[in-house]
Amino acid sequence: MTTSTDPAPRSALRRAFEFPNPVNEYAARSTAGIIVVLSLAVLAVGLLTGWGWPLWLIALGFWLRVAGGPRYSPAGRLAVHVIVPRLGKRRLVAGPPKRFAQTIGAVLSTAAAVLWTAGLAPVAWVLLGLLIVAASLESFAGFCLGCWIFGRLQNAGIIPEGVCEACSNIALRRG
Repeated sequence: MTTSTDPAPRSALRRAFEFPNPVNEYAARSTAGIIVVLSLAVLAVGLLTGWGWPLWLIALGFWLRVAGGPRYSPAGRLAVHVIVPRLGKRRLVAGPPKRFAQTIGAVLSTAAAVLWTAGLAPVAWVLLGLLIVAASLESFAGFCLGCWIFGRLQNAGIIPEGVCEACSNIALRRG
């Protein structure tokens, strides 16, 4: 018999929205590469035709990755199940900074979609350009801007150490 104090429904919900930890850095970089290509295509089409509705698809993809990592995201699944196995590379990194980075992407892309919908296309394209720069840094240079911001916020005490023990403990990072 299930009662209101039974934790089972909550744990099932929590499992549905778990973000992987650790994360394969090459999967994250591959996903970022997919986002760069999609975003460049959306930007080109948007500038040529005025169509900005695909911004909503980019935003949806980010929110799906925030919700559960690559599990719900077509781009994430393509990266994890098709691209990365062909690379044969694996480098595990902490999950919380990657989720934070995905959240920044979700906010930027959603803001761009809202601005385009509100008739402010030039500002939407600037935000998409910022997203392209950040995703390019991740994909091609291995520098996660969102992860870097996460680290600065954790060092400042804004993000508690317990959110990412591996991030806050240098000995764990080396281990």
